[in-house]
Amino acid sequence: MNICMPVYDDVDMLDVTGPFEMFSWANIKVDLVTQKPGPIRFRNGFSFNVPDGFDTAGPCDALWVPGGDPPALAALMNDPKRVYLDFLIRQSKQTKWIASVCEGALLLAAAGLLDGYEATTHWSFTKCLKDIFHVKVVAGHPRFHLDRNRLTGGGISSGLDEALKLIELLQGTAAAQTAQQMTQYYPCPPVNSVIPDTPACPLPPIHIAPPHGATPAR
Repeated sequence: MNICMPVYDDVDMLDVTGPFEMFSWANIKVDLVTQKPGPIRFRNGFSFNVPDGFDTAGPCDALWVPGGDPPALAALMNDPKRVYLDFLIRQSKQTKWIASVCEGALLLAAAGLLDGYEATTHWSFTKCLKDIFHVKVVAGHPRFHLDRNRLTGGGISSGLDEALKLIELLQGTAAAQTAQQMTQYYPCPPVNSVIPDTPACPLPPIHIAPPHGATPAR
């Protein structure tokens, strides 16, 4: 099994590395791809190397779209050539499961891949989904939400729970339980807080170019 994960500069580190770790314990291969192969910079973090470009990506069992810094997201959405968004559309046609974590849901929405679906995202970006992309956001800020073959996750650390759910969808409950055991993922944080009220959408202005004859998968 393999999961395609398209990354970009200023991507959220845990959106990539946390699920990558979970998937590895389930023996699921993660294919990192990017627009321009080479060094990719995590948001406020170190760089890592991605040797494979979008043109190398083939059919996969799941597409996993990570979130990132708002200006980075806006740059991908405002790209007049739609390189990232059109890649998501192409890849959606050759995969069974389409997933995002954190603000990655905004990229799916910008590509039209959440039209008609319910979704979740980081609490501070829920108004972006509602007001810009007119996506129905599920109430209660769940760690993840499954609507048919669309699996969306909440903010950053939610990707760990969501990755276990995707493992369960791909390989069954026992495989997900094994990954949980091997990573000792039994969270019990030393502090408790509540999710604050959602602010105005923090994205810069968005001007998405129309697709080049591509039709999103439904």
